[in-house]
Amino acid sequence: MNDFAAIDFETANGSRTSVCAVGVVVVRGGEICDTFYSLIHPRPNYYSRFTTAIHGLTAADTEDAPDFEEVWRQVAPRIEGLPLVAHNSPFDEGCLRAVFDLYGMPYPGYRFLCTCRASRRVFGKRLPNHQLHTVSAACGFDLEHHHHALADAEACARIALKIL
Repeated sequence: MNDFAAIDFETANGSRTSVCAVGVVVVRGGEICDTFYSLIHPRPNYYSRFTTAIHGLTAADTEDAPDFEEVWRQVAPRIEGLPLVAHNSPFDEGCLRAVFDLYGMPYPGYRFLCTCRASRRVFGKRLPNHQLHTVSAACGFDLEHHHHALADAEACARIALKIL
């Protein structure tokens, strides 16, 4: 697969609508040609200790961030016509569908592919787990800033280029 967009969301709390950051890496012709990152003002607007411990973001970080609808106006043209790839795609697709619904936006029917599922098929039990950082390393990519949405999207793109 040579043309796709890798996407990663971070959430503020347990609600799938609480996206607080998005990273997008666009691949065309097998090469990364565009990247996008933005913080997002989450809804509901509170951060759980659990999510902050994972990604380090707090309410102060997104206090003045744009809402999802504004951010998506910048993302949509970048990914138009491309399949979306995510590591553990049910999470990211679930977030995207939930936030589209929250904002009353018509969902464009994005097609998602999952590098986590692909990793299970390709690597099987040769890996101790199929977490993003483990699969990244197996594919020769050093994921330095795990749980930063853009870093995770880039790792996903690198994995997809190797195994999808």
